[in-house]
Amino acid sequence: MALDQSFVGRSYPPTDPYEVGREKIREFAEAIGDDNPAYTDREAAKALGHPDVIAPPTFVFAITFKAAGQVVEDPKLGLDYSRVVHGDQKFAYTRPVRAGDRLSVTSTIESIKSLAGNDILDIRGEVHDEAGEHVVTAWTKLVARAPEEEA
Repeated sequence: MALDQSFVGRSYPPTDPYEVGREKIREFAEAIGDDNPAYTDREAAKALGHPDVIAPPTFVFAITFKAAGQVVEDPKLGLDYSRVVHGDQKFAYTRPVRAGDRLSVTSTIESIKSLAGNDILDIRGEVHDEAGEHVVTAWTKLVARAPEEEA
């Protein structure tokens, strides 16, 4: 069953603030194998003009994907998450994520399409710091695969 098109444009409440920690940034950078010193060394980050260590660009995925859970778990939308695969991810930064940031995400359904029986859901996550300043926009594409037809 196709997802309800009337949900396009629907925004969900902002998440509670997520406090970005230096150790989380270091762990993430190690996990992805990125040894950029701006991710682990405050002095290296300061030399680049940042007040503290910064996070790799994909770090914010964990925050925005969790926020997108409000969309995924909305029973009125009718998304069967057991059939969902992650289709794509994009980020547009105003500034890097920094240790000490307290970030909130507002998720909005940007589009819903059906293609060959698959539902394609685009969710935009607007990430703001505690002062309300924009940090990054993340776009997450989810594909709910069509049920297999019985033979």
